[in-house]
Parts: sequence; structure tokens; C-alpha cells
Amino acid sequence: MTTKKQLRSENIKEKKLKKSTKMFYLALIIGGGIIVLAIFFVTLFSAIFPTDDMAAMKKKDKIVMQMYFSDSHERFLKSEKRFVVKESDPALQAKAIVEALLAGSKNGLVNTFPKGVTVKEVNIAEDGVASVNFSKNLIRAYEGSSASEMATIYSLTNSITQNIPGIKKVRLLVEGKEIESIQGHISTRKAFAPDLELIVPESSTTAN
Repeated sequence: MTTKKQLRSENIKEKKLKKSTKMFYLALIIGGGIIVLAIFFVTLFSAIFPTDDMAAMKKKDKIVMQMYFSDSHERFLKSEKRFVVKESDPALQAKAIVEALLAGSKNGLVNTFPKGVTVKEVNIAEDGVASVNFSKNLIRAYEGSSASEMATIYSLTNSITQNIPGIKKVRLLVEGKEIESIQGHISTRKAFAPDLELIVPESSTTAN
């Protein structure tokens, strides 16, 4: 025969079981609600911003600019049209041009910078002088004559000044510091104005 104590114990156990069951179902309902909300917001975001649109948002426009590389004798510069990322900031636009130069010619012209050189930043002063700050590899990896240095300096100067009207001259820096020269042939303590007489007039092609 079941005693009152046993009945009371069974009632307590039953209440605990019911309570545990309720908590379990409540947790399931809350978890299911969170999952449904997550799916809803993901679906809504995908509908507002499709994958193609997101890619388009990240993709920047490009514009055609004139790059100058050396001829085979390193006596003159030849033009090459290149697609360069369009920037609203002239300093960033100048940096994009320098990066295109460092990437080298796509049409078989002679590159005017050694491999491994990077551009850290470009700053433009109020007087229109652009200071181009290169990595130390510009000096370490450079091999060439005075003609090579001339081609390097003016491929850089002409490419920047002919594409960005607000820039009148270009100064070379290495690791943020002024240098005497690249390899001892031409002084780089001054800012360089463009020299259009070094450019060979000819039709040019466009490379990506």
C-alpha cells in the first residue's frame, strides 16, 4: 500500500519532470525562433544585396592612362596605354600609376624599375610636387647606367605629370627619406619636372 510520503515524493518527481519537459520545449521554441529569424534576415539581405551587386560594389572603375617605359636602347621613352584604378584622391591616383609602372610593360617595352620594388605612399604638396616614397629595394636591386637612371626618373615623372594635371614635379624618396641618387649617376635631391622630349611620338596600344 502506497503511503502519503511515497505519494508526496512521486508528486514532486512528476512536477519536476513536467517542469523539465516545459523547459525543454521552451528551449526548442526559442532556438527555432532564432533560426527562423536568422534565415529571414539572411534571405532579406541577399534579396537587397545580390551577390553580383556586392561584387560590383567592391569593384572599382578603371580609366585609361598613359604609361611611359624605356625603348630597347634606354635612350627614349615609349608610351603604353594602361587601365588603372580610378581614384578620387590625386595622391592615391598617383600611387596607382606608380604601381602600374612597377608592374612593368605589357607590350614588350623595357621596364624602368627592378623587380621587388614597391611604392609605400605618394604625398602631394601645395606647390604641385609629388613625393613618391619607394621601398629600399629601389636602391638594393637597382643595376644600370646613367641612361637607366634617366629612364627610371623620367618614366616616373612623365607618367605622373602627364596623367594628373595638378602635379608639376616629382621627387623620389626611399623609406621616407631623401636620397642622393639611385646608383650614383644622377642627383635625386631635387624634384624633377617632366621632359617630353624624351618621349617617342607614336601610336600606342592599350593593355590591362
